[in-house]
Amino acid sequence: MPKGYWVSVYRTISDPEKLAAYNKLAAPAVKSAGGRTIVRGGRVVAYDAGIAERTVLVEFDSFEQAVAAHGSAAYQEALVALSDGVERDFRIVEGSD
Repeated sequence: MPKGYWVSVYRTISDPEKLAAYNKLAAPAVKSAGGRTIVRGGRVVAYDAGIAERTVLVEFDSFEQAVAAHGSAAYQEALVALSDGVERDFRIVEGSD
């Protein structure tokens, strides 16, 4: 069964305090939903139309698990804390076998 991944690239961070509040809530929400953070921040080299900004990659055992984790009450609470503190490109993708 292919794994599921959250891929998030931050275009701008306008309120680092909101991002910190989000991280405090999101980390346990992701972990309790079975997610494993593979990449969080760190160095980035972007090519073509890529964005050399903060990138986060979270792995789940399945695509369905990744989608369910995003819809969970705990993660939705984290999104409320984040609100308009960042502009990011967030997507859930299915891995290949």
